Amino acid sequence: MENSLPLIPAKRYFTIGEVGELCGVKPHVLRYWEQEFTQLRPMKRRGNRRYYQHHEVLMIRRIRDLLYDQGFTISGARNKMQELLQTATVAHDHDVGLMASVADLPAGDVLLKTGPDAAALQDKFAQLDSWRLVRHELHEIRDLLALDF
Repeated sequence: MENSLPLIPAKRYFTIGEVGELCGVKPHVLRYWEQEFTQLRPMKRRGNRRYYQHHEVLMIRRIRDLLYDQGFTISGARNKMQELLQTATVAHDHDVGLMASVADLPAGDVLLKTGPDAAALQDKFAQLDSWRLVRHELHEIRDLLALDF
């Protein structure tokens, strides 16, 4: 499905027409989906013009996949999107809790821990460092892109 759709350009905001082309959906369908999927809330500016962000374009592609490719009904797709959101929230809460428990420990203390959970804790600590690095790099990219506008 996503292989046939064009790549999403590195932009901050997309108009409804651009999103329609990027997702293979007509604008009136996007407006309808906004009513059906509460997670989909584009920013509205002058004259009620919609501006979608990158994560919303990805969400629309996911909705399109559920409806058109996997054969879900609107209700089924809505439930699946809610389930995916809850799963992501639980994973995020788990990672935040882990971050809070590990963040105060120096790296040496984490490496000195022993027991059955020691390896998992060390792996998570390394993963958190990787995420911090990626987050920092993304912020740098965002700042560079902001300079071009």
